[in-house]
Amino acid sequence: MKWRARLMLAVTGTLTGAAMLALGPRAHGQIGDFAKQERGRQLVAAGDCVACHTAQEGKPFAGNRPIETPFGTIYSANITPDPETGIGAWTEAQFYRAMHEGIAPDGSRLYPAFPYPWFTKATREDVDDIRAYLRTLEPVRSVQRPNEFPWPLNHRIAMAGWNSLFFTPGEFKPDNNKSAEWNRGAYLVEGLGHCGACHTPKDVFGAAKTSQSYQGSEIQNWFAPNLTGDKRTGLGSWSEQDIVAFLKTGRNERTAAYGPMTAVINDSTSKMTDGDLEAIAVYLKSLPASPADEPAAPAASMMDAGKSIYADQCSACHQLGGDGVKAMFPSLKGSAAVQSRQALSVVRLVLNGGHGASGPANPNAFSMPSFGWKLSDQQIAAVTTYVRNAWGNKAAPVAAEDVKALRDSVEAKTSAY
Repeated sequence: MKWRARLMLAVTGTLTGAAMLALGPRAHGQIGDFAKQERGRQLVAAGDCVACHTAQEGKPFAGNRPIETPFGTIYSANITPDPETGIGAWTEAQFYRAMHEGIAPDGSRLYPAFPYPWFTKATREDVDDIRAYLRTLEPVRSVQRPNEFPWPLNHRIAMAGWNSLFFTPGEFKPDNNKSAEWNRGAYLVEGLGHCGACHTPKDVFGAAKTSQSYQGSEIQNWFAPNLTGDKRTGLGSWSEQDIVAFLKTGRNERTAAYGPMTAVINDSTSKMTDGDLEAIAVYLKSLPASPADEPAAPAASMMDAGKSIYADQCSACHQLGGDGVKAMFPSLKGSAAVQSRQALSVVRLVLNGGHGASGPANPNAFSMPSFGWKLSDQQIAAVTTYVRNAWGNKAAPVAAEDVKALRDSVEAKTSAY
């Protein structure tokens, strides 16, 4: 019996060795492909691709999500590997050209709602890995809806002029005078993370105002806050760990995420490695403080009215002193988001409420209830003015006319969908 066992072992070893010799290159290719796909999965999360390329109730990455711009509505593309309606027939070179230059395989220009002005900084290796991951997705047949742009913007050739004025292609170049961690953070923030797409104001042509990079900007009736080192309205009083905790969980000791940022955290930053989040924090903390205007002082009568409303409607959660409740209700005292240059987000939360980001690290996110149904425009203006200027806070007062305009805009967009 022993000699038969030895014979079987020898035969099995010989056949296995022959198979490895014959299939070795193929096996190695599969292992290599898996590594590329895994890196691509992480990079796709860093780029938050699922957010724009997934329609409500639609399949992931199948496109047709409406994206509002000042010039009209654009519908995102299908980036599943469907060969007819997706990117299944695209070559690596074509995919890289789209990411790097904003040009589709047929030579047509892509609109910068697809953030190629930021994605251009991604390395060829990373772009190839992204494509490798996307090719593992379920192919979904989904024909892109036509964009809703007026003439002449409905002709993509117009983007050639826009690119010549506002777009410079080029991969990220590390700063040799900075640490590897800083450079990694800069690569993610300036490139795949495309943080400036929301946090940098845009001019009338829809191009980023680079002189005001990361100083905050209006987006979809919210205000993407200042990310510079300003202590009152930016990240100047945050530590690196404050930033990491916020990006990982959607909250920290200072604030909680609401509005569009909740989707960014749920779909993107919460899925990134701690090392990448720490690198982002290092880079953001290096951004110098932006010049800040001295806000006008609110009228005493508005502060008195706001204080009364706050005591009745808000203090149960946020406390009379604005300190909030740790791990439950965010502090309003000293909050950079509350003191933002524009009060959009604070007013929007009071009007419509909001849901915080949730995930494995923060499974029980609390929601902000809506008060728009019972508070008038004047009352909301008063209470938001109060929280923006109480407890040492300082920010421009809110006008009832601004609350009404926001209320009307949100209601119009809600009814349109």
